[in-house]
Order: sequence, then structure tokens, then C-alpha cells
Amino acid sequence: MALHFSDAEFDSRFERLKQSMESDKLDAMLLFAQESMYWLTGYDTFGFCFFQCLVVTAEGEKVLLTRSADERQAKHTSNIRDIRIWVDRGGASPVGQLKELLFDMDLLGSRIGVEYDTHGMTGKIGIELDGELKSFADLFDVSALIPGLRAVKSAEELVFVRKAAELGDAAFHAALSEIRPGADEGRILAAMQGAVFDGGGDYPGNEFIIGSGRDALLCRYKSGRRTLDSQDQITLEWAGVYRRYHAALMRTVVIGAPTKRHEEMYAACRAALSAVEEELVPGRTMGDVFDAHAKAMDARDMMPHRLNACGYSLGARFTPSWMDPPMAYKNNPTVLEPNMVIFQHMILMDSISEAAMCLGQTYLITQNAPECLSRLPLDLPVK
Repeated sequence: MALHFSDAEFDSRFERLKQSMESDKLDAMLLFAQESMYWLTGYDTFGFCFFQCLVVTAEGEKVLLTRSADERQAKHTSNIRDIRIWVDRGGASPVGQLKELLFDMDLLGSRIGVEYDTHGMTGKIGIELDGELKSFADLFDVSALIPGLRAVKSAEELVFVRKAAELGDAAFHAALSEIRPGADEGRILAAMQGAVFDGGGDYPGNEFIIGSGRDALLCRYKSGRRTLDSQDQITLEWAGVYRRYHAALMRTVVIGAPTKRHEEMYAACRAALSAVEEELVPGRTMGDVFDAHAKAMDARDMMPHRLNACGYSLGARFTPSWMDPPMAYKNNPTVLEPNMVIFQHMILMDSISEAAMCLGQTYLITQNAPECLSRLPLDLPVK
């Protein structure tokens, strides 16, 4: 087995899960989120895009139902001992095979928690699951249970988070070495991703975001490349990734001389980030964090150009997104705790002037002031 964590670590995680299951009076859980499976057992695959389910009982029994292509994957990367295969054949339903497995595990008439809110659970599977199991057991949506446990990182996890942060810094230094008038976005991306791979890192949960010129105002990756002009702007949102753990960063780099609008927007981003840092302490909420960001932005007349969220938790994530709950938006009551890892992004996009300005980095919540995990300067990058 190629496990990244100690047996004691996995035992501790299951004990935390068991306590939550006992509190909710759950006899078993059906895990469909790949992040949950990785956290609980080390299981690492992209086969979750097909049907697979990890059944976990309160007594500690773990049974994985997956496709034959993932059998060796599970044996090699996880501590799961009982792996069952659902067979691809005409008219066969993996949900039907799951029901048979649950019957064999003596779970008829039990209370079962299900992870519905995950990319590993399609709507089709959800409908079929409810139809097959509604008279078999009492089902409860427990989608938020394990994400809540994962949000607070252990000492072993933080080793990987810090390594991810180092790789994120290396990626930006690699990007700056390529950014100049006439530079191709493809070479910039290649340098960034190459730095992460060269440092032993992984693919990110979603594509690195890159956009120059008008595309610097976009918050998502899109296909297509351009070359930088002598007077230009380029927005980058990327993450160092190590053992699936992410440490994200965001910067807008100005090529040539910054415009007055760039400088105004940068000042607002910097002020907002400082205000947010004051709220990144135990006992404050993610709603408080957002309010600090919004107040600082709005005081500088940036309300039309900011977003309605300013960050989120990070951890071990799989495609299609590295974003983890909780998110910083208005009235989010989630309370910050020590050892949470939170990405904060100050994003301004002015469609009138077509100027962009973004500033973001990842923090570790401590008992006191937050620890920034990046060593990159916060000055406006100009090339």
C-alpha cells in the first residue's frame, strides 16, 4: 500500500467520524465524495466519475463497491480490505448491487447517512438510490458531515499543506520569469505547472486560471492563448498541490506602467486583505470575514466591481474544483477554528475601464493572528 499518513492518523479520523455518527444515530454511511474516501482511507483515484460507494458502519467496517478498473487502485492506495466489484453489463445497475451489499451487511431497516452533495453523486444515481433504498432503510443527507471534519487539519496534514504552499510560491516565481511583452500564455502556464511537478506536486483540483488583456477580468479558465502586449495585464489564480492538498494564490501582474485605475484597485485589494486578516481568528465567522472584505472595498467605491464571496477552505480536493467548504460569504455562520486552512481572494474586475486587480493567498488559522503560508510579497507585481 502507498499510504501518505500513519495508521494512528487514520484511526483518529475514524474516531472523529464515529463520534459524529453516534451523535446523529447513524448505523452506516454511504460515501460518494472522493475527498471523504481519501481522508478516511487514503483511496486515491479519478474513478469516482463512475459509480462507486464506500460503505462505512459505526463499528468500523469499510466496504468499497467500485469498478474493476479501480480494484488495484484501491488496494495500492488505501487501507480498505474489503473491495467488491460491480460488473458492467447490459441492464445491470450498480445501485441494485449496492442494495444487495447493504443487505449482506445486515443493514436492512437501519439509519443510513448518504453523501448527496458531491461530484461523485450524479442526479441519476441519486434518484435511483432513493428509489431502491427508500423501503430498505431510513436515509439522511449527511453531505456536510465529513467536510466539516476535514476543515480542521491535523499535524500530519499541515506538513503537506506547507509543502503545497512552497510549490505555489515556486510556481509564481516561474511565471514571473516568463512574463514580459511578447510572452505566450502557454509558456507561462507550462512554467507554473512544471514548477509544481518538479517539486513533487500534483495536478490541481481545477485548471490554473490565466487571462491577459480583457481576459484578465475572468475568474475561470478558458481555452485559447494570446501573447502579452507591451502595455498589458495578466491575472493568475493557481495553487501549489502536494498529496492532493492545495495552497492557492492569486495575483494580477501589470506589464508596462500601471494605470491610475490599477493603482486605485490595488490599494483597495490591499486594504481589504488587511481587514480580512483581522477577522481570521478563532471565534469569528466566515460571514465576519466577508463583511470585512466588503466594507473595505465599498469604502473605496469598489462595490460594483467586487464579488459576493471572498474565499473558502482548502484541503485535499479532486476535480473539478479545489474549493472546499466553508466559503466566506454574507451571513455564513461557520465559526473559524485553529488549524483551518483558508484561501482569501480580493478580486476586482472593472468592465468599464477593463482593468483587473486580484490579490489572494492562503492562511492557517492559529490561536492568535493568522499565519500566511506564502512568502510572496504583497506589492503590486509589475514587469
